[in-house]
Amino acid sequence: MIVIPAIDLKDGKCVRLYKGEEDTTHVVAENPVEVAKSFENKGAEFIHIVDLNGAFSGNQVNLSIIEEVVKSVSIPIEVGGGIRSIEAIDNLISIGVKRVILGTSAINDSKLLKSAVDKYGEKIAVGIDAANEKVAIKGWVEVTEKNYIDFAKELENIGVKTFIVTDISKDGTLEGPNIDMLKALKENVANANIIASGGIKDLGHISELKKLGIYGAITGKAIYSGNLDLKEAIALSKN
Repeated sequence: MIVIPAIDLKDGKCVRLYKGEEDTTHVVAENPVEVAKSFENKGAEFIHIVDLNGAFSGNQVNLSIIEEVVKSVSIPIEVGGGIRSIEAIDNLISIGVKRVILGTSAINDSKLLKSAVDKYGEKIAVGIDAANEKVAIKGWVEVTEKNYIDFAKELENIGVKTFIVTDISKDGTLEGPNIDMLKALKENVANANIIASGGIKDLGHISELKKLGIYGAITGKAIYSGNLDLKEAIALSKN
């Protein structure tokens, strides 16, 4: 399993939210480039970036900052948040982003999703964000009637190889990941990498996820709050 530290970008700064709610924004670092470098120095193999401005508005206002981050480190970067056109995907790939995460557009625009997978293959991931097992979109402010497992199966059939899975009720809470949700998903999709996101607090949660046998775990608030040492988490994930 790999541990993937997270950078949530809003207005060019690193922030954290509570359960994805925009009005809970808390700045945790002024300079995302320095944060990314620190993650690389501690042994991170991948960095996860969410463009929150993009998630809420659909506009890529942080593109130049993301490019700075990509150029500042030698490890791959994955980016999500408000990516709703093939041009937006092209822009991110062109600046060196390794994996582009689609969310709202993966549900609302199946043509775009298929085109993106056809063009970029494994460089396209999909975020499965769920509230009470129903998929949420548009920065998590709208909950659909689509069950997260049914959605995952549809994605797998299209050829999506990586899912970033978040229980919204856990995100930013440090209450632990939704193991039952992840286990059920793992039992129902056989050919995709599952990355857990949301709720991770400490090494115990990293250990739980590792035992589950999933591909990766994203953690943000736990690192910024000092509850989780990134070096120790990476070491545990490798043992």
